[in-house]
Amino acid sequence: MPDADMILVHIGFRGGEVLAARVSPAGADALETALRARTDEVVELDAEDGSLLVAVSNVSYVKRYAREGRVGFTS
Repeated sequence: MPDADMILVHIGFRGGEVLAARVSPAGADALETALRARTDEVVELDAEDGSLLVAVSNVSYVKRYAREGRVGFTS
């Protein structure tokens, strides 16, 4: 998946650890849906450097960035 399609998320876990990753939009949506439903499932996220398995019951928060700011000119 091209970098432009990836979304930056920060996932905060119980205990204070925070994971920052660029994931696919589908993965970010699946994680958000599972958190809203308060399910006790594991969500697989396709990240830039591999896949992540996240136990939703251990997640305290997710910060999802709309898009990254870029400096310079693009076409």
